[in-house]
Amino acid sequence: MINFPLLILLVLTVVSPVKARSSLLEAVKSNPEEATSLCNHLRELNKQGISASSKKAIKEIAKKRKISTMDAEILSIYVIDMNCPDIQ
Repeated sequence: MINFPLLILLVLTVVSPVKARSSLLEAVKSNPEEATSLCNHLRELNKQGISASSKKAIKEIAKKRKISTMDAEILSIYVIDMNCPDIQ
């Protein structure tokens, strides 16, 4: 039998990161200028021969936005899909 405090900890561990990612995507969704800025940055990287999904690009996004690389990757995929599908 699982004890109650352990169950609560497990639920919070799973729900908290999901909620944070959701708010990250909502922030970009509600602020088109932010998405445009990210698209422009990724286009510049493409011009330098750097893929938007490369580790270098993801690390730059993470550092600039002070988020994890996992969140940066999710953010870039979302923004590219919704705002700039021409980016590679």
